[in-house]
Amino acid sequence: MHKFNSKVLASSHIRCHPFKLKPFIHCIHISVAGSYESTYHSNQLLNQLSKSGRIDDARKLFDKMPQRDEYSWNTIISGYVSLGRLVEAKELFDGFSSRSSITWSSLISGYCRHGCESEAFGLFRSMRLEGHTPSQYTLGSILRMCSARGLIQNAELIHGYVVKNGFEYNVYVVTGLVDTYAKCKHISEAEILFKRLEYDKENHVLWTAMVTGYSQNGDGHKAIEFFRYMHAEGVESNQFTFPSILTACSSISAHCFGEQVHGCIVLSGFGGNVYVQSALVDMYAKCGDFSSAKQVLETMEDDDVVSWNSLIVGCVRHKFEEEALLLFKKMHARNMKIDDYTFPSVLNSCIVGSTDAKSVHCLIIKTGFENYKLVSNALVDMYAKTGDLNCAYAVFEKMLEKDVISWTSLVTGYAQNGSHEDSVKIFCNMRIAGVRPDQVVVASILSACAELTLLEFGKQVHSDFIKSGLRSSLSVENSLVAMYAKCGCLDDADSIFVSMHVRDVITWTSLIVGYAQNGKGKESLRFYDAMVSSGTKPDFITFIGLLFACSHAGLVDDGRVYFQQMSKVYGIEPGAEHYACMIDLFGRSGKLDEAKELLNQMNVKPDATVWKALLAACRVHGNLELGERAATNLFVLEPMNAMPYVMLSNIYSAAGKWDGAAKIRKLMKSKGITKEPGCSWIEINSRVHTFISEDRGHPRAADIYSKIDEIIIRIKEAGYVPDMNFSLHDMDREGKEVGLAYHSEKLAVAFGLLASPKSAPIRIFKNLRVCGDCHSAMKYISTAFNRRIILRDSNCFHHFKEGECSCGDYW
Repeated sequence: MHKFNSKVLASSHIRCHPFKLKPFIHCIHISVAGSYESTYHSNQLLNQLSKSGRIDDARKLFDKMPQRDEYSWNTIISGYVSLGRLVEAKELFDGFSSRSSITWSSLISGYCRHGCESEAFGLFRSMRLEGHTPSQYTLGSILRMCSARGLIQNAELIHGYVVKNGFEYNVYVVTGLVDTYAKCKHISEAEILFKRLEYDKENHVLWTAMVTGYSQNGDGHKAIEFFRYMHAEGVESNQFTFPSILTACSSISAHCFGEQVHGCIVLSGFGGNVYVQSALVDMYAKCGDFSSAKQVLETMEDDDVVSWNSLIVGCVRHKFEEEALLLFKKMHARNMKIDDYTFPSVLNSCIVGSTDAKSVHCLIIKTGFENYKLVSNALVDMYAKTGDLNCAYAVFEKMLEKDVISWTSLVTGYAQNGSHEDSVKIFCNMRIAGVRPDQVVVASILSACAELTLLEFGKQVHSDFIKSGLRSSLSVENSLVAMYAKCGCLDDADSIFVSMHVRDVITWTSLIVGYAQNGKGKESLRFYDAMVSSGTKPDFITFIGLLFACSHAGLVDDGRVYFQQMSKVYGIEPGAEHYACMIDLFGRSGKLDEAKELLNQMNVKPDATVWKALLAACRVHGNLELGERAATNLFVLEPMNAMPYVMLSNIYSAAGKWDGAAKIRKLMKSKGITKEPGCSWIEINSRVHTFISEDRGHPRAADIYSKIDEIIIRIKEAGYVPDMNFSLHDMDREGKEVGLAYHSEKLAVAFGLLASPKSAPIRIFKNLRVCGDCHSAMKYISTAFNRRIILRDSNCFHHFKEGECSCGDYW
């Protein structure tokens, strides 16, 4: 109310009689009362306009008001805040000189609701500097923002202010702190705060915050335990508590307890709440109880897209892809509003039954969802996993916004489909685009490096991952073990293995296979024993690695034992790969009769891998008759593969049957089959140098051939004798010897001796198996030049040192 100015009357020259003054004073009172009444009514109208969203009309009224009080200013500022028009709200705020705590809180809460953390905290500091005390509602708004955005450090600062200013027993504020700590994965701090207020049985928000916190922190068991405690204390659950505890049940597949919660929901009268019903559908679907999930879905008054999505996701997770697609078709038939969460789940079901993939893609385009990042990522992932890399790349290229998931789907897709080089190129483009890799893409690219034996690039990826500060994962560590092992760096693979806190069957298998490929079969068996002792059960792949180790180390008796253990101890039926390893084991050790007997006893139809193993054994031991049988089967199974033709031709040549060899080569030519040329490569100073037999295209060819001459002289002095059995051309001895001297792996090692530091190992890679003569020569070179040579061929690693090879000449 306006104050009456008595000084004006005192200064008047009019001398009035007291009775004559009364009417004048009465008029003034009427004027003041009218002004107050006018402001009151204007404020009421201002409030109605603001709350109804007519903020522009409210502003016009506000600007025309002759008198504005604190309520007027707070109402108009609050109106702008509620509509998210924070710039205009701040302008009014700055123009109001008599700001109260309510004014400050109104603007702060607006910034908090819209996630403007820097502005909200800036105002909070200014509010205190100007001497205003934040209310419980101000603190509550800030804590809700911290909870939603995971601002744990800011929440801890607010917690400090709460303690210093006597709010630590304020139920409203402490509930906000509990909720924030729980959602920011600091559940222990939430527990401490909760214990101070645990006897407040009416505070459903506080109890629900704890249940939700345990659930969101992945501790479903603790959430269930706390829910039981909550009911024992007589605290009633509500429409927010039930979805949280049902989510906890879903996370640990606690189907029985979920059913009990369902009973509580019915008794509590929340059975018709759409959020509770949706959580029930999700829980039953994730637990694999699709009958109950459908029953809940059918009782819902309206079709809820979230509930349908949950059921589709559950079907996909439990491998009921056809059922998921059927549900999606029903959704479409019922004209439900399909959203951007529906399509990714449906596309996951198309990965197995890919016939519907293109149809779903067409619907995505028709409904305008193709530009939704979540949907586009799912499309890229679906096409990549079904092997349609062209479509995957086309969708990826059209994406307006690409995130790490988009890139990861593409990189992983190419790697899993064997296009490892393209996978590496895409990963490099991802880094150029400034996208930081996550654990998933790092694991994929390390696997690609392992397959391509890109040791230096793999080391760079490993180094960048450490520098990124990302927490390591089991998949990354497994990929590192496999990458270092497959690149011949067993010491590095061991270091990663030892540092791992958690190991699974993939970890152990990677090491078993890695040691086997590096010619250390006996060490592979020791790792297998350690794996079994640790309680880890071997799987299908483990036994492939184990039998591979036995075949490459000549451990025939051990191989027989492990082959029998597969089915008798672990219930794993041998596949074609296991039979191939056993035939290879018998073949390498010269037991071709046993190999033939096992071939005839196979429970599965022999595939190309089995016949290749047998053919290779026949090549080593010169068994022409059995070799012809193996090659004939391969001609049918893989008619355009040059390997059986070349191998059979070599068997003929080694037996001196040059006509037979010529006949096979003529057959190859008539069918248009070409042999993959043997090549070797070596990496020096981040540059790859490639060689083929008798190659003179290298810039340092003259130096290389000069070094070859030196090598041959020195190793002959040490006792090397060229093995003419591996010169498969019909020519004189001198010509054969020259041909052997210029094999690609010998050219590569000559360049390695010229270009690499004397203390560094020489690492050579070959696309085919190393020939017997080159294998023998490498042993002599390692002694004559005192160098460690690591040669990886198409089958395994050979570590040459001081005249010996890690394979023990059993390759």
